[in-house]
Amino acid sequence: MNNLELKKRDLSVLWHPCTQMKDHETLPIIPVKKAYGVYLEDFEGNTYIDAVSSWWVNLFGHTNSYINEKIKEQLDTLEHVILAGFTHEQVIKLSERLVKITPEGLEKCFYADNGSSAVEVALKMSFHAHKNDGKNKKLFVSLTNSYHGETIGALSVGDVKLYKDTYEPLLIQSIQTPVPKDMSIESAREAAREFEELCKSRAYEISAIILEPLVQGAGYMHMYHKEFLVLVRQICNKYDIHMIADEVMVGFGRTGELFACQSANITPDFLVLSKGLTAGYLPLSVVLTSDDIYAKFYCDYSEYKAFLHSHSYTGNALACAAANATLDIFEKDNVIEKNREISKYMSDKLLKFEELENVASTRQTGMICAIELKGYKPEERIGLKVYQYGLDNGVLLRPLGHVVYFMPPYIITQEQCDKMMDTAYEAIKSLL
Repeated sequence: MNNLELKKRDLSVLWHPCTQMKDHETLPIIPVKKAYGVYLEDFEGNTYIDAVSSWWVNLFGHTNSYINEKIKEQLDTLEHVILAGFTHEQVIKLSERLVKITPEGLEKCFYADNGSSAVEVALKMSFHAHKNDGKNKKLFVSLTNSYHGETIGALSVGDVKLYKDTYEPLLIQSIQTPVPKDMSIESAREAAREFEELCKSRAYEISAIILEPLVQGAGYMHMYHKEFLVLVRQICNKYDIHMIADEVMVGFGRTGELFACQSANITPDFLVLSKGLTAGYLPLSVVLTSDDIYAKFYCDYSEYKAFLHSHSYTGNALACAAANATLDIFEKDNVIEKNREISKYMSDKLLKFEELENVASTRQTGMICAIELKGYKPEERIGLKVYQYGLDNGVLLRPLGHVVYFMPPYIITQEQCDKMMDTAYEAIKSLL
């Protein structure tokens, strides 16, 4: 088996996600034979540092020996069982642990398969909870430049035109309020004032605001100050609006805290988690909410009050085993403190990029770094050029348009970090 043979077989049968397939007439598909630590290896022995954690999911490296072991143990016991009327030890244990480590007041866990599905759960729960209180609040608010997934409900509350515009006729009703324009506290306060102005006139019909705390992922890694979270929480309390924190990307240590909401010391009404939940091993997501929300659905059977939402693989035992193994590593390895150390190292190296004439700005939140380029038109597709340069030099970079970013596995060493960031630097420099 070799790269060329697999590329041909792939292109004859596969349609890849978030991809213009015509690009692959010239842009190579990379068949991965195996992966270990921060490295992906193809069928010709070429290795690539996974600088994007395979779409932001991988925390502790590929084929992590401890997580492997725990999944194998579970495989010999129970692979999956219906979670309606049945349960199992792994999902109970995981739920107990999540309730303990997430912001105070989140007491119940509802599982789904992926981030978009969990967002759908949170949206439906919010609307239905208000409905059970006799209120018809069918409008959702999200931030400008936001992204929450690509199922219909999740897409509806996003604001990245590239993903949304085509499907506009299919989407549910939502409106956007401005995201803080930068990472300053002044911008956070200004954006919060605008949100409150909206609430003053329309709170009666607003079910929830959904936001990505601190960092908007697919929104070109836009970042803002934690004060915005504090103020939004206060406004939601004041106007009877739910706060949905979509921590699918930023959860589990990416921002310097275990959960981004903890940096602002706030508790959302719904906390949405996925990606890092299983350290990138298996699809799993969860929505955590309060006992108060849960109680609104707790009654003698009624088709109107019961939350009749389900997924076939809800609470999958293998995925829960991976998630429990992930939490084990957090408990025993002092992960957050180590992340802060490598974040500081990345921060120091990020300064070098500001010397380049085609760099507009750099920004960082925890283990997420972004370099925004300037002077290019979208049709130039400079992201593809940076991507190709990275592959040619042993690094998987996947820019978001004109924004080059780093979101590596937490186990990356300083030496590997040098390789990753120096390659990106040379890629950007080569564009001049």
